Order: sequence, then C-alpha cells, then structure tokens
Amino acid sequence: MRKEFYLAFALVCVLNAGFYIYWTPGLYSLLFFVPFFLLGFRDIYQTRHAIKANFPVFGHLRYIFESIRPEINQYFIESNTDGKPFSREQRSVVYQRAKKVLDTVPFGTQHNVYAQGYEFVAHSLYPKHVDRKSLRTMIGSDLCKQPYSMSLLNISAMSFGSLSPTAILSLNGGAKDGNFAHNTGEGGLSSYHLEPGGDLIWQIGTGYFGCRTHGGDFDPQLFRKNAALPQVKMIELKLSQGAKPGHGGILSGKKVTQEIADIRNVPLGQDVISPPAHTAFSNASGMLNFIGQLRDLADGKPIGIKLCLGHRAEFEELVTLMKESHQYPDYIVVDGAEGGTGAAPLEFANYMGMPGFDALVVVVDCLKAAGLKEQIKVIATGKITTAFDIVKLLCLGADATYAARSMMLALGCIQALRCNNNKCPAGVATQNPNLYKGLDVPTKRTRVKNFHQETLEAVAHVVGAMGVSNTHELDRYHLYKRVDENRIKTYADLYP
Repeated sequence: MRKEFYLAFALVCVLNAGFYIYWTPGLYSLLFFVPFFLLGFRDIYQTRHAIKANFPVFGHLRYIFESIRPEINQYFIESNTDGKPFSREQRSVVYQRAKKVLDTVPFGTQHNVYAQGYEFVAHSLYPKHVDRKSLRTMIGSDLCKQPYSMSLLNISAMSFGSLSPTAILSLNGGAKDGNFAHNTGEGGLSSYHLEPGGDLIWQIGTGYFGCRTHGGDFDPQLFRKNAALPQVKMIELKLSQGAKPGHGGILSGKKVTQEIADIRNVPLGQDVISPPAHTAFSNASGMLNFIGQLRDLADGKPIGIKLCLGHRAEFEELVTLMKESHQYPDYIVVDGAEGGTGAAPLEFANYMGMPGFDALVVVVDCLKAAGLKEQIKVIATGKITTAFDIVKLLCLGADATYAARSMMLALGCIQALRCNNNKCPAGVATQNPNLYKGLDVPTKRTRVKNFHQETLEAVAHVVGAMGVSNTHELDRYHLYKRVDENRIKTYADLYP
C-alpha cells in the first residue's frame, strides 16, 4: 500500500474508531490496531528504507523474508547462473558494504573448490601493503591535454530517465564524496548530474542527447559548451552496449516526462529509441576523425569509445588504422554481452555480442600487438560486486572498471525487475514522484560512497596478499581456473 493511500486509509480508520468508541464500550479491542497505525507513520517519515517509505507496514514483509536468508541462501547460490539478477550472496555483499555492517562469513569458503569453473588467485608467502588511495590509473594518451586520474572502480553508464532524479543525485553525490567517476549514460547531462559536483564521464550515444540539433544530428557548438563544464572530466562515444549490441537505446514513453523531453529534445510521452548507428561517421576512418574533432572541441579532455565486441576483424581493422594514422581514443570501454539494462529486446539481450571476458582479452591483445596499450587504457564492466571481480578483470588486462547493478543495489534496488514500466518500488528506476521521493538522497549518497570505499579496501587487501604492490603488475599468470576435476590452469594458459 503506497503512503498516500495509507494516510487516507488511516484517516478513515481513525474516524471510524471515534464512532466505535462513542457507541461501543469495547475500547480495548482497538489496541490491536494502534501499533500498526504508529508503525505506518514511522515508516513514512524514516529515511533509511525507500520500500518502507513507499509501502508503509506492508514493506516490512520484504525484510521479514530477508531475515530467513541463512536457510534459503544456499538455494540462491546453487541456482544462480549468468542471468540478469544477482544472487542472494552477491546482493548481501553489496548491502553489507554499503551499510558498513558485518563483512565476514562463518565456516570458510561458500563455494565448492573442486567444481569445474572455480576461480581463484594465489597468495604470496611475502604479502605487501597496498594503500587503497593508490588504486587509480591515469587516462590520457599523448594526444590528450587534460588527462584524468581515474579510480579503479566507477559508476557505469545509467541515464537520467532510466534512473530517477533522486537516484542520479545519490550516485553523483557518492562519486563526489568518494572521489570516483560517474558515467552519465547516453541520456544527456541534467541538473541532477551537475548539482552534487561529482566527476562526470559524459557519454554520447547515437541520439546525441546533450549535443543534438532539432533534426537529431550532432551539434558541435552545443557539445563544446557542455564539454567545457568543470564536472565533465572525460567524454565517451558509445558505439554499442552489451545488453543490446547493434540496437539503439530504449526509454519507455511512460518515463518521458516534460523535464526529460526538454533535456533530450524529444516528444513528451513517446518512446525514445536511438538509432542503431551514428550519423556523424560510417566507417573506421570517419570514427577516428570524429574522435579527433571531439577532442579539439573539448579542449583536449580524454575521449573514449564504448563497445560490445562483435566481428573481431572489424576491431582489428580499427586498431590497425589507429596505429597507421596516429589517431586513437584515450580509452576503450569493453562491455560484455551479459551486460544489464532496463529495457532490451529478448533476442538482443540473449544472443548478440561477445561475452565480456573473451572480448576484454581480444581488445587488450590487439592493442598490445599494435603497440598502443600504453596510450589507450581499457575499462571493463561485468557484474562487479566483490574485490575478486575487479582483480580478475585487472588480471585479464583492464586498467579500471565500471559497475552498474551493484551501485543500484547500494541505492536500495531490490531487483523487482520493474525498470522498464516506471513502477520501481524502491524509487531507483522510475519517474513517478510518489515512488522516487521515498529514496532519501543523503542516506543513499553515503551508501554509494561506502560501497566504493569498502570494495576498494578489499581490493587493496587481496592484491597485497598476492605479493603485488601495484595493480599494474597483475597479469593472467596470477589468475587460476579449475577446468575439470583434476586440472587447474592459469588464464595465461587459457588465453595465451
């Protein structure tokens, strides 16, 4: 029951109770209802839990079911696959770190170490101390005038429109407090991105939102204006995304409010479907020229591209042209086919694109073969919830990482899977003010910062235990995988 209905219901009950007390001597029977009324009002005005604020009294059912986690946790772990939702185990890690509560487990490992596919890193007899604050990488090639020192963990691309105003404010506020970057997604720059003052990676998709003419083409002057904003530290040209590679972005018309229509320069209340391809270029040479144009217009800020790898030959052609022309981006974001989204066609979500780990290896090896890996940094995504997830990507060749779903969980997302119909009960992925106002920005902002801080602290401990003093020293020899019951191989063997 939403809070506005609860208040109306409570008022009716109070009036009825008055008549009941006046005409009937059974006053004590009312005492059964009083605690529920008081609990409902307390839920409405507390700020820690959006579910309780949006659904007084009834929202407690969610936490009652969650409290029996120890009995059902094993079911979630065993039934978890590479599908979209996180397992109970993964969600617990994010919630615990975001809230800074107990972050240890009893009875040792929670996995079958003899099962095929089990992965691990080896520790050293001589562990080292690694400072969490040193876990950063510099983004900027020799073509860049304003390089950016980037955290190893950052907020992945999620647009305003897909996410609510309070969600964007919380994410950017957390990025500001924790000194890491927030990717805007392709939906353009909004006041909610700019107000907290966190570092921004401005993503530009095929719809060119934020730098778009009325006809939908790229507008150089509007781009120059927004790229000059001090909060914008890097610009990212989105070629494709893992959840729907080869398909444009989708925003349901139910979410297109007047504010979003103004920001994106699109019709009110209609579905916003970006074209699958850019109009500013049509081949590798045109793309590199466009990247150079963006860098000039942005006064030398880092320019990157985001892609889900498709035809390997096309990427090899692009890298070869980068080397020959001495034109290249400052970084490449590798998104896997398993990437998440609020809305995607089933066929594109399930059957298009290369999986993230394979794509990351291909991209890194192609850049190394061309001698460009020192110039072009690689940022990887892929269902990051723990320090091991980050370390694994770094071992495979990534220089930094993006996380989306775990950052949403830190905001209070409960994976209700209502992202595409504007009915997110936690107020994260909705434009309904009755729902998103239940998400308290100061509280969630702190939790986003906490999750980032605690996860990187764990990365520092893991890397130090491996006997490595710098994450740049990590390679595929550090990462192991059980390929069958009797054999273990390093990732250097699996991906020579």
